[in-house]
Amino acid sequence: MTTTPIDRILRLNTVLDRTGLSRATLYRKVQAGTFPKQIRIATRCMGWRESAINDWVRNPMFWTVEDADKRQRTSSL
Repeated sequence: MTTTPIDRILRLNTVLDRTGLSRATLYRKVQAGTFPKQIRIATRCMGWRESAINDWVRNPMFWTVEDADKRQRTSSL
């Protein structure tokens, strides 16, 4: 039996700690498409997939939303 790793949801402060970005820079990068987008957890609660943040941390200079979308589609097949 194989187990799939759990993709945790990270909140803003955790993402800021892991990336070293300021809040303003993080949201500017999200708007520019150079940082992963948030996902809605509840009505007024957003977070980021841990796997997306880890991908960005591995390659912050060249990470793009389009590349992340391609990786997500191929990994779900």
